[in-house]
Amino acid sequence: MDFISNQVVELSRFQFALTALYHFMFVPLTLGLTFMLAAMETVYVVTGRRIYRDMAQFWGKLFGINFAIGVATGLTMEFEFGTNWSMYSHFFGDMFGTPLAIEGLMAFFMESTFVGLMFFGWDRLSKQAHLAITYLVALGSNLSALWILIANAGMNVPEGAHFDADTMRMQFDSFVSVVFSPESQSKFVHTSVAGYVAASMFVMGISAFYLLRGQHRELAVRSFRMAAIFGIISSVAVITLGDVLGRMDYERQPTKIAAIEGIWHTTKPPFEPWIIAALPDDEKQVNHFEIGIPYVLTPLITHSFNQPVLGMHELEDQAGPRIRSGIIALTALRHYGETHDKADLDLFNAHQDDMGFGFLATRHAPNQDVTTIPAEQLDTVVKQTQPDILPNVFVVFWSFRFMVFLGTYFFALFAIASLLSLKNRLEANRWLLKAAMWSIPLPILATEFGWITAEAGRQPWTVFNKLPTFLSASNHSTGYMIFSLAGFALLYSVFIAAELYLMFRFARLGPDEHGAHATPEHLFSAIQGGNA
Repeated sequence: MDFISNQVVELSRFQFALTALYHFMFVPLTLGLTFMLAAMETVYVVTGRRIYRDMAQFWGKLFGINFAIGVATGLTMEFEFGTNWSMYSHFFGDMFGTPLAIEGLMAFFMESTFVGLMFFGWDRLSKQAHLAITYLVALGSNLSALWILIANAGMNVPEGAHFDADTMRMQFDSFVSVVFSPESQSKFVHTSVAGYVAASMFVMGISAFYLLRGQHRELAVRSFRMAAIFGIISSVAVITLGDVLGRMDYERQPTKIAAIEGIWHTTKPPFEPWIIAALPDDEKQVNHFEIGIPYVLTPLITHSFNQPVLGMHELEDQAGPRIRSGIIALTALRHYGETHDKADLDLFNAHQDDMGFGFLATRHAPNQDVTTIPAEQLDTVVKQTQPDILPNVFVVFWSFRFMVFLGTYFFALFAIASLLSLKNRLEANRWLLKAAMWSIPLPILATEFGWITAEAGRQPWTVFNKLPTFLSASNHSTGYMIFSLAGFALLYSVFIAAELYLMFRFARLGPDEHGAHATPEHLFSAIQGGNA
């Protein structure tokens, strides 16, 4: 097995994290705005009031800008799996590639086709037909997220597959198990609803901007109210689904939940506090300056008052036997590859669930080969490998808390905004309008922190308990990785700059300038600096 330099692995990780974080800045708005457009257009079709058509058209223009740049950033990112993560692609390609292929064939092309009809079909289709098209755009965008999150869920909780000793890769057992696993469905709903929160804040914040400037009041008041109500419902849903995912992590990824909560030693319910803030020290494996709320952690995580939560020290101890078992599995697998002896295959099958822990031990084995570890060195290798099962606790702990703190703020802001909007007291509370306007980027930031929590919390694995990250990358040179990283950073920064410029430009122009009664040709003219 070729051992890839740690520098190349870290550069590969950083490049993928960078491109994924860039791309994910556009995804939430796409997911949420489509259903908000559908809701506005539904009111137009039911009531016949022109203002709701104007709202759908105006916000649709901003959706179009975000959609176009989101597609551009997403397409290039997928090629990284083949170029930078060749071992991962070989090992897990069937499980990961199939949902992505379905996403491209069924969801992406469906979404892209109907986006054109949605933009250009206002005066060419009946009201009912155009409304159906808008709903199909919303369905397509969310189906895209579904298949991508199914693929991602398989990395976190591999189900519906087994490792084949002859092909040296994960093979499908059940497509249904992959698609309908609790992990994939919960991730999909949680992520999609987080997008609805982002879209609600986006619409509410720009509407607040118009109200503060005394512009486009009729459109702004109605848009603000719809966004606030949509936002409060979405906030409740995203908090509820977050709790479901936390419970799943407790059962299926205990190292992630222990890192999220900063639990170094197994808890003693029910007193154990939920830590609001602390400074986790990964090297010394302790928390400094803890601030917590007693009696909260146990019911929050376990949904009971007497179940303990395993600490990271105890999880390290539990990993010891699995590392030994994994070394046996890899040794048997190597012998089977050389002799094809059924006894070796039977021995491998008896220990294959721990194979990933054997892979994890390779970085500490002499010559990175666990199959030749001398007996007297085995205990040392196992002991050195045990801490490797933990993610970066400081990163996971704080990314989760930033996400939770922001989510709580969104719930409070949407609740107050809904109340004051229904009472027609928005203009009298300019502080609320300013808070909404300045909060526009915060849901995007919250989704980024959520992604970091999920992905960093899965480390050190690309496929949880199956394939370590340091064995997943392609064997590139450091120079190649630096060059490609710089290229991607530059390209994606251009995309971000274009998004911000166009969004600010058209938001400032407002619906009267280009949106409500404008044709797509007016939009393109305005982009080029002409008059809409």
